[in-house]
Amino acid sequence: MRTETEMFDVILQTAKVLQVDAVAMSGSRTNSQAPKDEFQDYDVVYVVDDLDNLTSDLAWLDQFGTRIIEQHNLLGNRRLYLMLFEDGNRIDLTLCPTEYIQEWVDSEAGFTVLEDKKGLFEPYFPSPQRFWTSPASAIDFEKACNEFWWVSAYVVKGICRKQVIYATDHLYSICQQELLKILAWQVASDRGKVDIGKNYKYLFNYLPAEKKKEFSNLLDFSSLDKIIQSLLATMQIFHQESQILAQKMGFDYDREVAEKIIEYAKEKLLNH
Repeated sequence: MRTETEMFDVILQTAKVLQVDAVAMSGSRTNSQAPKDEFQDYDVVYVVDDLDNLTSDLAWLDQFGTRIIEQHNLLGNRRLYLMLFEDGNRIDLTLCPTEYIQEWVDSEAGFTVLEDKKGLFEPYFPSPQRFWTSPASAIDFEKACNEFWWVSAYVVKGICRKQVIYATDHLYSICQQELLKILAWQVASDRGKVDIGKNYKYLFNYLPAEKKKEFSNLLDFSSLDKIIQSLLATMQIFHQESQILAQKMGFDYDREVAEKIIEYAKEKLLNH
């Protein structure tokens, strides 16, 4: 596997050959708090004058190495090339026209300039707090609780209909995300604005180890019975953690609604 130094060399050397105007990097490699491991991507942007010319013939991508798989995407006015190489390294390369630098900056949590002889990045400032969480407002909290309990009923419906994908999708992508939000707000209520990372990846660094284990136990969706167990456990934990946060922040929490939905779920599922 090529070292970080070797990867930076090929990134900058390719940029030189292509005569790009500036090079910057974003992602976990620019965050000193992020864990370092072999799976960290090289999230790189090349700022270019002539996007059409570079994208008309992509043979120059071979300069980065032999790819196992790649994906090409259009992001507004930018082009994104995701590349996983045979040596295990991965580059997520964005080609960004000079006039759309702000568009790229706004899409990133932070960045480090690697090459910029024309000073193109000087007017722009990274936003390192993009994935930071602030303490919740009463309205934020009310909306999160309402969303959780409302969508919980959708999960019940999906389970009863034996629609595994439907039930699992609503449970993980909505209900459990609202639970993570509550946990993040608990951390923020103690620490103020806090960096939880993209997709809550740093959240459990701030919480007791048993909280991570408790949440991990919710992620077994291997059968309808496991989904039922996950939903009921998720509801109980959300109910508990929401009450803790409400008491700490002085928020109103509708225990009656929560307990009625929990009873509704048990009635429909435990005898199903």
